[in-house]
Amino acid sequence: MNFRAFRRIAVIVLGALALTHCARNPVGPDGGAAQKAGRQEGGPGAQANRELLKAYAVLDAPVLQGYVNEVGQRLAQQTGRGDLTWRFTVVDSPEVDAFSLPGGYVYVTRGLLAYLNTEAELASVLCHEMGHVAARHGLRQPAPPAAAALGSVLSPDGGGESDVLRMLAQARAGGYGGDAEREADRLGAGYLVRAHYAPRALADARAALRNQALAAAAQAQGGGGPVQAYHAAFLPVAGEAVAAAERAGTPDGTPPRSGRDDYLHKTEGLVFGDSPAQGVIRNNALLHDKLGLAMQFPPGWQVKNWPERAFALSPQGDAVVELEQGPQSDDPMATLRQGVRLDAGARYDSGRLGGYAAAFAAGHQQGRPVVVAVVVMGRVQYLIAGMTRDADAYERERSALRAAINSFHAITPAERLAARPHILRLVAARPGVTMTAMAQQSPLGADAETQLRLINALYPAGEPVPGQLLKIVE
Repeated sequence: MNFRAFRRIAVIVLGALALTHCARNPVGPDGGAAQKAGRQEGGPGAQANRELLKAYAVLDAPVLQGYVNEVGQRLAQQTGRGDLTWRFTVVDSPEVDAFSLPGGYVYVTRGLLAYLNTEAELASVLCHEMGHVAARHGLRQPAPPAAAALGSVLSPDGGGESDVLRMLAQARAGGYGGDAEREADRLGAGYLVRAHYAPRALADARAALRNQALAAAAQAQGGGGPVQAYHAAFLPVAGEAVAAAERAGTPDGTPPRSGRDDYLHKTEGLVFGDSPAQGVIRNNALLHDKLGLAMQFPPGWQVKNWPERAFALSPQGDAVVELEQGPQSDDPMATLRQGVRLDAGARYDSGRLGGYAAAFAAGHQQGRPVVVAVVVMGRVQYLIAGMTRDADAYERERSALRAAINSFHAITPAERLAARPHILRLVAARPGVTMTAMAQQSPLGADAETQLRLINALYPAGEPVPGQLLKIVE
């Protein structure tokens, strides 16, 4: 969570993205319209990109960014969409995902890169997303319905997420539909082989991400909370497309590129899990060493740590707790009364929270029960709020909301140690070493062996061979 005072994701006019939803597909029979299509896509895509980067920070890793862009640009030459200016970005998120926007914008998360093991697998993920862009699947999606979610206490008009993020969430959750996903695979397999990668990498990457999603789901059933998975993880690879691309072979007949060592060395040093720049989540606690604060979200709730705020959603989806930074001021009551809109009849009080001056309010916002606090830490204000969908949910979650708000405090030395990031490192497997033995040396705790197997493509029961480069977490 890189806080920015009262910043909220602006609502983009989705019509700019949806107005061409019935436009022709430039990689289909009417490909002659490609130049015009590129102009149609560029403006809305650029606007959507600006909105997306308010929610996702760009990863501060120039060498890795350059490497992903180099791979992407090499693939872009095979798309037949020279009318687009392709841009490839690694975003600083622990989520395991990749997605795209109209106009040539392709994104992969830091979290996804940890579970791939070759350049060819990276290329296959990029190619699938490029297939969606080239075929204009995003523009052919209907506009998402109005969100039924609770939204944001601290910015009710913004609704918490912009339309572009809701559109992405819809596409990421269910893909673009079977026909579009198969088309993206068919196009992607062709890009791969023409760029001298084995199209089989599509299946290899899909298997790695599917295993990650299955393991995460199993952990969630044990109390780890809801999980988010790569939207294509469970889609069957278009086998006929891969087979056709393999039969075609590379353009000059040379062996296809794997790029395993290059990929592993380029991703060494990557943060695994939460980034300290945004604060880390440990056992549903936000530990933010940079800002010097900590807060415990309710156990079992789904915690999201966006660049502009952190929030937690109840398992039933009818209660939320959120935290964001407010203005620099020593008057929390003024901020509370002026900055948080509550219905008539709200109750206000002053006191202390975590040892710091604070103001409190309880009432309703657009009829929904709300409790909110503004606390001053070092002249910087932090706004903490809880809201439920209705009175019944409030009665059920009242204690959880208040406990979360009251947990705000200055980070302790022990919490600073717990907030240290986990980093990917490379080692060569020694003779006789097992994944179980390696897991015993890992800081990942009870989940260490599963995670080490997943990031090394040895899940569920594989073992390394002597001399094999392995990823470990320090």
